[in-house]
Amino acid sequence: MYLLFNLTENLPILFKVDAMSIIFAAVTIIIFLGSGIFSLEYMKHEQKKKRFYVFYLLAFLVLMGLCFAGNLITFYLFFEMLTLASTPLVLHSGSREANMAGLKYLFYSLCGAYMALFGLYFVSKYGNTLTFSEGGVINQELAAGHTGLLLVAAFVMILGFSVKAGMFPMHAWLSAAHPVAPAPASAVLSAVIVKAGVLGIIRVIYYIFGAAFLKGTWVQTAFMVLTLITIFMGSMLAYREPVLKKRLAYSTVSQVSYILFGLSAMDMNSVTGGVLHVIAHGFIKAALFLCAGAIIYMTGKTRVEELKGIGKEMPLLMWCYTIVSLGLIGIPPTGGFISKWYLAMGSLETGIPGFSWIGPVVLLVSALLTAGYLLPITIQGFFPGADYDYKALKKKEPSALMTVPVLILTVLTVFMGLFPGQLISWIQQAVTKLI
Repeated sequence: MYLLFNLTENLPILFKVDAMSIIFAAVTIIIFLGSGIFSLEYMKHEQKKKRFYVFYLLAFLVLMGLCFAGNLITFYLFFEMLTLASTPLVLHSGSREANMAGLKYLFYSLCGAYMALFGLYFVSKYGNTLTFSEGGVINQELAAGHTGLLLVAAFVMILGFSVKAGMFPMHAWLSAAHPVAPAPASAVLSAVIVKAGVLGIIRVIYYIFGAAFLKGTWVQTAFMVLTLITIFMGSMLAYREPVLKKRLAYSTVSQVSYILFGLSAMDMNSVTGGVLHVIAHGFIKAALFLCAGAIIYMTGKTRVEELKGIGKEMPLLMWCYTIVSLGLIGIPPTGGFISKWYLAMGSLETGIPGFSWIGPVVLLVSALLTAGYLLPITIQGFFPGADYDYKALKKKEPSALMTVPVLILTVLTVFMGLFPGQLISWIQQAVTKLI
């Protein structure tokens, strides 16, 4: 534990290392590094490169501070700074669409942060401390007779942080921001920055209020309902979306709520699955956005119907796209299969009436929809049909700066699926202390 300085006598800016901070920091470093290497080629056709890299690095440093925040006030400050650091990444192109998307992202994020601030006041009043502690910090004597108020505060805080995570009904910014941002920025937005909201929810449920305080309450039920709605809705919107990057953005809405569903169930397996999906989704979604960016950079094509024969033009890139797509669907041997397996098991074991079967059904339907919006790109890409002009075919494989990061993320996705044992064991040890 490291005390940087005191804002006031009772508000220290504090940092500490625990299992969750290590997991989120490791995923952040890998994805920022991979996307940064990719950007060295991609940003050649973009203007204002220096400004992009300044805010790219600033967002990374703020995320590091967020990951290792040791108390709620430190986390809140870095959460606000993350919004300010990442908004210019959305605004980068300067187009009217980008400006509107950036303003929407800023508005939604600030509203979410203020909701979290509302809850912070009650935590400071009824908690022993603002420092993150396994099992929660609520003082039972002070909280006696105020349980209803604290449940409202907890729910408002969860909703506030879930804005960044793109949970229904606060998801609209995500589909607007991702398509207009440069591909490396889209990758880190989808794979890492939305996870800031996930980490905030983990801290609120398991380190501030405590799972024992929230389990079995209307807060848990309402949170689970919202996550399942988001999973299904995000998958349906992605299935119907013709623009590739926007399709991937809606996919993020759905997939991040897989994580939130695991956290809401407050079961050993479900939370383990949620944390595993933080890692798997990070690798997969970063790879998918980088694939989309490479296609746009090399061909200028942005719509799904334009990608007929793309597998013939870029076979290596599209093989990577296909493998990580299978991971997002949840097909072995990928990390996505492992995480979704634990999420399904956790859902079955919740013991909450209705959710023990509704959860797995929604997860299965969402997986089928995921296959429906990702795999047709692969099929049409590698098998364009007899009417495809093979004579005009030209190989357009991206440069090594673009291809290598995608390859590494693909390998990590498969490696996680083949050798998950030690990672699962370590996560379960951490989760055991929280449940």
